[in-house]
Amino acid sequence: MKHFFRLGTATRDPARARPATGESVSHITLPAPLSSGGLPLLDALSKRRTTRRFAATDLDEATLGQLLWAANGVNRSEPDDGSGRTAPSVLALHEIDVYAALACGMYRYDPLQHCLELVSAADLRGLTGYQDFVGEAPVELVYVADLARMHDIAQSQREPFAYASAGAIVQNVYLFCAAAGLAVAARSWLNRSALGAEMHLARGSLPVLAQTVGHFDQSDPAGTRDAP
Repeated sequence: MKHFFRLGTATRDPARARPATGESVSHITLPAPLSSGGLPLLDALSKRRTTRRFAATDLDEATLGQLLWAANGVNRSEPDDGSGRTAPSVLALHEIDVYAALACGMYRYDPLQHCLELVSAADLRGLTGYQDFVGEAPVELVYVADLARMHDIAQSQREPFAYASAGAIVQNVYLFCAAAGLAVAARSWLNRSALGAEMHLARGSLPVLAQTVGHFDQSDPAGTRDAP
């Protein structure tokens, strides 16, 4: 396993689902997102970075909602389905669902209604990866490909296209976090079968990538330099 240490992370023992902290409400209506303003794109690109140390401080609902909208929210009306997104997908199939693992439960983001729907009343943050920092931050995003939606794509090409779509969402989140002064790390090292079972995913749905988001750990000198 030494090659994983060269990636700047340490391994830890496999985690289990933890009891939820706080109330696991079935539905969270998020504040309406902003669609203008913020940091200029080139400034955000210059600040984009991966962080592996996070503070445990929660994100407020407005920040969480803005984060999810930036990831894969609706940014325009279109004649076909009215759901143009901030991230591209092949043939506009929108095969990637964004899930947010919070201390109070695992939620699926509904971009059309800009809300969160509960899928598991447990804290699954620690199950979203193996690195030592996983589960420390307030939000672990999980990107799930529903391969059944990709009916117009050859079976052998569905997963590669889904990974490409998820990668676009990952970059959206990186740029939002750079603009908002948040810490973030994308990850592909997942126990997909165990996580899928805990998330009650349907057959044909596959967790492809995950991304940790939170505030900078102020005891980390590198994080302190980047914090607003």
